[in-house]
Amino acid sequence: MNRWAVEHYLKAATRLTHRRTHGDRGQTSFEYLGIAVVIAVIIGVLATTGIGDAIQSAILDAIGKISGGK
Repeated sequence: MNRWAVEHYLKAATRLTHRRTHGDRGQTSFEYLGIAVVIAVIIGVLATTGIGDAIQSAILDAIGKISGGK
């Protein structure tokens, strides 16, 4: 390879490496926000529907069976 090609190859490789390491900055914050929103929606659904009561009674029954109460 000639010197010009090597220099251009190295510049391109440096730019690609820089994009990979610095292009995802702040992405983790958005991922945590997305998880928090999903959890909030699930809690809201459980609190406003009868599904929450069914889950609660099933959990309480399982705890009762484990502890020997029922």
